Amino acid sequence: MSRPRTSRRLALAVPAALGAFALTALPASATSSPAQIATSKTNGVAYLKSLQAADGSYAGSGLSNEWAFSAFAATGTAVVDVYPGGDTTKNARTVYRNLLSTSGWPSASPVVTDYERGALNAYAAGIDPARVSASRNLVANIYAYWQTAEAGYFGPSGNFNGTVFAALSLGGARTQAGGARVPQALTDSMVTRIRANQHVDGGWTYNKAEGNPTVLNSAGDVDMTGAAMAALCASGVPNTDTDVVQAKNFLKSKLVTATGAFNSMYGVNTSSNGWGVAGLNACGFNPQTGDFLTVAGKTPIDFLIANQYNPAGGFKYKPTDTTPSAYASIDALRAVAGGGFTAAPPVPVTPGAPQWVAQTAFTAGTATKLALTVDDGAGNLKVCSVAFTPTGTTTTLGDVLTAATTAATPSGCVTSVTPASGSGTVTDVNGKANSGSNTWKVSIDGSAFAGAARGQVVGVGDTIALRWGA
Repeated sequence: MSRPRTSRRLALAVPAALGAFALTALPASATSSPAQIATSKTNGVAYLKSLQAADGSYAGSGLSNEWAFSAFAATGTAVVDVYPGGDTTKNARTVYRNLLSTSGWPSASPVVTDYERGALNAYAAGIDPARVSASRNLVANIYAYWQTAEAGYFGPSGNFNGTVFAALSLGGARTQAGGARVPQALTDSMVTRIRANQHVDGGWTYNKAEGNPTVLNSAGDVDMTGAAMAALCASGVPNTDTDVVQAKNFLKSKLVTATGAFNSMYGVNTSSNGWGVAGLNACGFNPQTGDFLTVAGKTPIDFLIANQYNPAGGFKYKPTDTTPSAYASIDALRAVAGGGFTAAPPVPVTPGAPQWVAQTAFTAGTATKLALTVDDGAGNLKVCSVAFTPTGTTTTLGDVLTAATTAATPSGCVTSVTPASGSGTVTDVNGKANSGSNTWKVSIDGSAFAGAARGQVVGVGDTIALRWGA
């Protein structure tokens, strides 16, 4: 089954010296102090910087460490400020953006979690996920995996993690101004599916559970519970919601009293603790107080820091390991720093480096994609990625809708548009006509819905939502 990260059992080889430093010694019965957390963050950042290749990369073929970008952002470290040997031209953001922009990325047979991983980490790096380059729009790439026959799922529904990470990326990777990028109808459809897959014990797993009593009554998984509850909260669900509270209680039930570890299906390990804590962080639950402070005075953060090498900064995967793990270190540091599964990019300290980078216009003749939703107001939401080749630096809504009739993935997003040409008001889409105050309206990048016209200007990376209603 495809997962949004490589198995945590695959550890990156690191110099022996990095694993030779002593583990942090914590008080016998106390939560981690602000000073200990600050030290953990500082040393953890130093370790993640040591993973950068000489060419500035964190991602590529084989084992990939781009998840480090979400950890960097959580600690307040701008990815553009991470570069090898003082060479700012090889900063991690620029190198990653160039990789995402290549036609061969992510692979010859991509899956939806490839694009979701890209969106979450591009956002944390300060790359607008919808405007990576003239040809790369990660939001549109994700939209292409919408399951028309099972609305609300992204990618094969059996691989439920694709839907969870769709909610995390589409809800978490917001606009540069911090607003919601996708329409509420799309968010609601994903939330409905996530709720339907929650197990009776309050947890989730990577597998689909909806409609299957056997699976729904089976044990949940710490890792996926952290991700799924974070997806709900990234989608605007409050932490007082019944399903979110049940998820929190599931994690509480997995606490190991003596250490603060979560007893996951993979055994006690820092990656599972990291994912569980990331879910708590995303939903605004303090992982060091109340339900997550054991009678022995231990918390999930205590467990993470107790398995960190200092001052080298790397984290063990399991307490019995003798060297740090790259993936475990990323998962653990992000959690210790208070992060969820992505974070807005910090303001860089490198002179002249902007907080955000983004393609600002179409390149005439360069094929690209746009993300489109069509909501008929009767519960029939269509979601697709529209492929077309612009002829100028901008295009129009009419041209996008026309392209969608023949070049949308999945197909059927738009079957007809009236008028079929010109720049006038859109009066009919897919056979549903304007009627009184119920008309077709459009929103761009989460803006307020307003009357849709074929001549409306559409720019590179715009996320387009059409809706019929008052």
